[in-house]
Amino acid sequence: MIAPINVYAYKYGLGSCLDQDREQNIWSSIKNEDLDGFIFLGDNVYGDMPNGKLSKMQKAYQTQKKRLPKWLLDKEIIAIWDDHDFGLNDGGGDYPLKKEAEKMFLNFWNIPNSDLRRNREGIYFRQTNDVEGVKIEIIGLDTRYFRSKLIKSKNVYTKNNNPKATILGQDQWLWLESSLSSSNADAIIILSSIQILATNHPYEKWDNFPLERKRLLDLIADKAKNKTVILISGDRHKSGIYQNKNFVEITASSLNRQASPGEETDPLLIGKTFRMKNYGILDIEPSENKITLSIHDKNGMMVNSKIINIHQER
Repeated sequence: MIAPINVYAYKYGLGSCLDQDREQNIWSSIKNEDLDGFIFLGDNVYGDMPNGKLSKMQKAYQTQKKRLPKWLLDKEIIAIWDDHDFGLNDGGGDYPLKKEAEKMFLNFWNIPNSDLRRNREGIYFRQTNDVEGVKIEIIGLDTRYFRSKLIKSKNVYTKNNNPKATILGQDQWLWLESSLSSSNADAIIILSSIQILATNHPYEKWDNFPLERKRLLDLIADKAKNKTVILISGDRHKSGIYQNKNFVEITASSLNRQASPGEETDPLLIGKTFRMKNYGILDIEPSENKITLSIHDKNGMMVNSKIINIHQER
C-alpha cells in the first residue's frame, strides 16, 4: 500500500485512449484546470499488434514520453492499463507476453522498485490520500492480466456465464475484498479500464462476465452503505456518467481518438454519452462536503456533471 498523501482539496484530471501518433492539443485545455494530479485509465499508448509482439509498444512509449507535456509530469500521475497498452487488442490472461508488457508499463510510469507491483503479477494497487482530514482511497484494478477469454457470437461479445470465468483472477479478488473490508477511508475511488455499470453496448465491459460483475457490484454496494464509492472507467472512446442506487460511475474517454457517430442508451446512463474528444475531472472538496465529477470537451467546456456528497463516519 502506498503511503498516504496529505493535501488541501484535490483535483484530478481523468482520461484514456491517448494515441501517441495523433495530435494531443487537448492538453492545453486540461492545463487550464489547474490540476493536482491526473489519472490515466488505460490505452495510454497504442502499442499493440495483431501478432502480440511488443516491438511497437516500446516505440509507442518512447514517442509518448516526448509528447506528454512537462507541466503534467510535475503532477501526481496514477495509471492503469487497457488492451492497447497491455499488448493485444481485447487481450486477456492468455496473452503470452503479459509479463514483458507489465515491465514496460511499470518502467514507463516510473513505478518504484519498492512498490508491490514490481514483485507480483498484475498492475492493481491501492493508495490513500488525506484531503483536509478526509481519507480518500484509490483502488486501481487490473482487468487484463488475469481475465478469461471473451465469447464472441456474430462479431459481438456475449455473456460468459461459466462460474470459473474471471476478470480479476483469484489473487486479485482476495486482495480487493481484503482492501475494501479493511478500508477506513471516507470515500473509495475504484478505477477499472472497462465499464462496470453499462450493459447495453456490444463491446468489452464487466457485463461480458455477469457473475463477476454481480460479485463486484454486491461488494461495492455493501461498502456504499456507509462510505462514498465512485467508479471511474475508460476504454469506450466516448464519455458518460452512470448511476445505480448505490454509486456513480464516470467514463472518461477519449483524449484523442473520438468514437464513430451513433446514439447510445443505457438504463443507468445519466443524460447522454459524449463521443467527441474529452477529458474528465474528479474534484474533491471536503470543505464543501462534496466530490464533483464532470466531463469536458476538447475546449474545456463542461458537457455533463454529477455532485456527490462525501459520507464521513465520525
